Amino acid sequence: MKLRMLAALGVGVAALAAPVAAPAHFILQQPKSWLVESPLGDPQKAGPCGGTTADPGTPTGDVTALTGGELLHIKVKETVYHPGFYRVALAVLDRSELPADPEDTTRMGSRGPISVSGKVDPNPKPPVLLDGLWEHHERKPAQEWETDVRIPNINCEHCTIQVIQFMEEHGINTDGRFSYHHCADLKITANPKLPIDMAWPGQAKGKPKSKPKS
Repeated sequence: MKLRMLAALGVGVAALAAPVAAPAHFILQQPKSWLVESPLGDPQKAGPCGGTTADPGTPTGDVTALTGGELLHIKVKETVYHPGFYRVALAVLDRSELPADPEDTTRMGSRGPISVSGKVDPNPKPPVLLDGLWEHHERKPAQEWETDVRIPNINCEHCTIQVIQFMEEHGINTDGRFSYHHCADLKITANPKLPIDMAWPGQAKGKPKSKPKS
């Protein structure tokens, strides 16, 4: 596990004095989001898959179909800058399988706790696929980030890929603490030429028995 600390990055005293005023936002461009997104990507504060207490969001009904063992292209657009990193996870039977948001280290600001850093697993295991992704600490307006992640060879009628952003130097959000959340619904059909990845739930009998719940 590694823990990014602002001091190690050479952040000055002025930067430590107060967080950037604007909240961070991002849009999940690929795969297609399970919720209708605003131009900034809202609603996205609440875990595990977006929405807020006041606005749970409107489902799109979009489902991305793919074959197990394939690469899934992930693309996000950061519409409001904040330093931090992203993480990608997969839920097969139920969204309760998705991990808790990254463990955070904080300092006390004038209005409450401010995030300093979040933990990243350098050797992620199910349900996490990628961790510490797109770590950045400089402002790049409308920055787009892209990567490919290999999907396990499983059967999953209705599962969920989750992409979250952990924000450093950020005050607590009522619904999501220091993370913003987006998800996409997937249908994965195992490649019969490859062995089933038994590290994932519901594969002992070939197919999961249920689907992720909102």
